[in-house]
Amino acid sequence: MIVDMKRGASKAEVDEVVKRAESLGLDVQLNLGTDKTVVAILGSNTGQLSTDIFAVLPGVESVTRIMKPYKLASREFKNKDSIVSVNGVEIGGNRIVVMAGPCAVESEEQLREIARVVKDSGASILRGGAFKPRTSPFSFQGLKTAGLELLSSASKQFDLPVITEVVDPGDVDLVSKHSDILQVGSRNMQNYSLLTNIGKTRCPVVLKRGFSCTVTEWLTAADYLLAEGNSQVILCERGIRTFEDSTRFSLDLSSIPVIKKYSHLPIIVDPSHTAGHYSLVPALAKGAIAAGADGLLIEVHPNPKEALVDGLQSLTPSDFSRLMKELSLIARSVGRDI
Repeated sequence: MIVDMKRGASKAEVDEVVKRAESLGLDVQLNLGTDKTVVAILGSNTGQLSTDIFAVLPGVESVTRIMKPYKLASREFKNKDSIVSVNGVEIGGNRIVVMAGPCAVESEEQLREIARVVKDSGASILRGGAFKPRTSPFSFQGLKTAGLELLSSASKQFDLPVITEVVDPGDVDLVSKHSDILQVGSRNMQNYSLLTNIGKTRCPVVLKRGFSCTVTEWLTAADYLLAEGNSQVILCERGIRTFEDSTRFSLDLSSIPVIKKYSHLPIIVDPSHTAGHYSLVPALAKGAIAAGADGLLIEVHPNPKEALVDGLQSLTPSDFSRLMKELSLIARSVGRDI
């Protein structure tokens, strides 16, 4: 349940609500706003408790039950949109943030060339995979630690924040030392050990939607990160698996306004993975911005024909530069910047 404190409620009054919840064996999360505080009361037995237990306490304005499975990701807990700040780059504000780079880091030369393109084209964040979870164990699995070091080096040289995927709970600390944003891939959306470890780092995280998961399951997975105190959560729609086979996945653009309605978390879109083909990426990217996405995650490779991973869905530097110019027009048409 959600306890809304009155505007100007004292710290002692908030502490009294927390104390009452803890005495009942419940967990507590605080949303400390500029003018009021919201207290989330969490636990499996909250449904058996009367709201009056908290409503009678001094400083309490109202008590509401959250009927949805997700709690901390909900608008009931935080009505104002969350903004995630990464080295001065804000995701969730008026500016649409583009994260771009190769699916997999292959070499120093490749990464530096793309980092320069990303910077010059106006994108804000460099992406690149160091650990690559692949469908086949015989496919390229990434440069691992060496790839992380290349990302870190490129980040410093081009003054670009970096995002890369972490796939193992034991690698969270290592990856967070080299990357500004941790990415949780589609296959790991419900890897709760991984989510819990990432939540403890307080490092910004992009949580991709599982390709067979509902929006509710996606937001409930986000709660695992939020429950550990990590408020720097960004959702990423990357397409879901349906009966349609003309694209790699089916881009669920409807999830963007749904997320905006029911959650305070920012949402970005990965048009590359959903398309599976470079020719479809621009249209999907434009559609995502028109639908209200806060950013994009796009794959760019200096020579897609020689890419070790996902070359077919990667844009060339020239195609990416052209797309960035086109995206600025779409952004302005919906009252945003890029």
